[in-house]
Amino acid sequence: MEELIGEEGNHEENQKGDIHASNPTPSATGTEDHDDIALKKKKRLKTSKVWSEFNVIELSDKTKKAECIHCKKQLFVMQTGSTTHLNRHLEACVCRRIRMAQQKKINFLPSSLIESQSEIRQVSALHDGVFDMMRMRESVAHWILMHEHSVSIVEEEGFNLMMKCGMPQWQKISHQTIREDCYKVYELQRKKLKSLLMKISNISLTTDLWYASPQKIEYMVLTGHFVDSNWMLQKHVLSFVHIPLPRRGVEIADCIYKCLKEWGIENKVFTVSVDNASANDVCIRYLKDTFSKTRKLVCGGKLFHVRCYAHIFNIMVQYGLQEIKHVIENIRESVVYINGSESRMQEFCNIVEQLKLPHRRLVIDCRTRWNSTYEMLACAMRFKDVFSRYSDRDVGYLYCPSLEDWEKVEKVCEILEVFNDVTDVVSDSDYPTSNMFLNEVYRVKVLLDEKSHSEDVFIRDMVGKMKEKFDKYWGEYNLLMAIAAVLDPRCKMKVIEFTFSQMFPENEARQSIEQVKKALYELYGEYVNLHNSKNTEPNKESESSGSIPSETGRGKEKGRARWSRFMQFVKSTEAIQPHKSDVDVYLEEGLFICEDDSDKFNVLDWWRGNELKYWILSKMAANILAIPISTVASEATFSTGSRVLDPYRASLSSQTVQVLLCGGD
Repeated sequence: MEELIGEEGNHEENQKGDIHASNPTPSATGTEDHDDIALKKKKRLKTSKVWSEFNVIELSDKTKKAECIHCKKQLFVMQTGSTTHLNRHLEACVCRRIRMAQQKKINFLPSSLIESQSEIRQVSALHDGVFDMMRMRESVAHWILMHEHSVSIVEEEGFNLMMKCGMPQWQKISHQTIREDCYKVYELQRKKLKSLLMKISNISLTTDLWYASPQKIEYMVLTGHFVDSNWMLQKHVLSFVHIPLPRRGVEIADCIYKCLKEWGIENKVFTVSVDNASANDVCIRYLKDTFSKTRKLVCGGKLFHVRCYAHIFNIMVQYGLQEIKHVIENIRESVVYINGSESRMQEFCNIVEQLKLPHRRLVIDCRTRWNSTYEMLACAMRFKDVFSRYSDRDVGYLYCPSLEDWEKVEKVCEILEVFNDVTDVVSDSDYPTSNMFLNEVYRVKVLLDEKSHSEDVFIRDMVGKMKEKFDKYWGEYNLLMAIAAVLDPRCKMKVIEFTFSQMFPENEARQSIEQVKKALYELYGEYVNLHNSKNTEPNKESESSGSIPSETGRGKEKGRARWSRFMQFVKSTEAIQPHKSDVDVYLEEGLFICEDDSDKFNVLDWWRGNELKYWILSKMAANILAIPISTVASEATFSTGSRVLDPYRASLSSQTVQVLLCGGD
């Protein structure tokens, strides 16, 4: 390089010498000045990209140099405008290489900050400033599972264009690769959940069957509910498996037990919530018999079988709606007829404006959902005067309900409104604790008892059929919901005395209250016995060890032996229950007065704060309050399944379906 510069310098000096030789005298004429100006005008502009990395500087001797902005090295500026030597320098410049490598890195939050802000503790693929494709693949797998995307989305041109724009180092991946990544993410989450289930003592289950029409096969979902060590109500989809024919109660029970065996929780099942299908009754009897052979069920198995109360409500309401089936059909056809044409809709809206009604639109129902039918009827009731006026304007409208029909709809909606409110609580997406259900069922019971003695023959006959179904299942439910309500510190036994006195005759109410109290103490006694059996178990750790302690460790062994004898003494004395049990102390204390909004009260937070005070009773409360009285959690999984198993993905294997649904839970 130095030789090149030297040669270029000699060449420049020779050029200067030639110029001086041709112009020996300093007395220049006007023609010479004109030539200098012409030469300046012909000078080329610096169009080469290389000049963006060089600065032209003028030295003290009036010579010009090109200075590298990276290493500050100075090179000659050729009069011919040549930049070849400058390009060669940039290719070899070490400082430039370092700077260009740094510009490809992006700085994000440090991993410590990311971990502190996320419970999942996922680290960004760019957390240390270096792009990590493996991290990005893991994040994409989480994204697919979370939002139910197809694995083929990673091969779409738009997706890869978006990733390339944000991360130039992004590499296109195939749907087979991302499917394997989804499997790995699912297995990782499965291991975490399995370790969590090992720490709990009991778990309540909900299960249901779903027919996947695109695949023409049936699936079974198994959902687990429990309260963790932080007193948080947990819900997890444990299994979503294909159940082959024949789908009798025995086969369903075998499938459930197989799933429980895979999770290692076959000895921790507290309750099982199912709908009222006859196959489920056989399944529960089979499971109860199986579990009772290996361990004792709580309360002799009285709480093991939990029927889905949302399903019971559905049966009751369907009986009631049959009484006005023809009226519902007329209203449904009216809504379809008016919404089916823009001109008819416009005419309908004109009448609404004339009557100055605040509402503007009609809603159609889903035939398989009674609450959707109730919303359609309640909406149509607001326009009952509009329908009659519209029939005078449109001779083709043949479905207008009569005045008598509207009176029946109004009476039915008055009853269905209570059922709808109760269903919203029972089927809440936040999965409420079981202490909230007794008050809601009490509203239904009081309503049915009141309407069953109505002077209106239509209402009396309709409610009579609904009450018959309610009374059939109430006896199986009142015990569970009553115990759960007692474990609410705002209610305790007062809520049982209040509700039962209004729901039953005096003698029956007194017997029911005593039955609840007896079951409460019986259940608590089982938890006490379990607690005592754990505390009185001998310490077999030293007996199982066959090694002889060394001389240096004999002092420690003697110290541990003395401490072990003391701890056995403490456990034996602590195992003796005081005169008053946790239940006695809890019931004798006054009710907890919730000063804030009662709807925002969290019963699990209260028990977490009083766990040390009611050491055994709190464990019982955690298991009881986690029991779901509906299979809504399982049915919600079917809604997800219908989106995952659309007609375009009907060829997915049952194992892949389980990964997509359980991994995204």
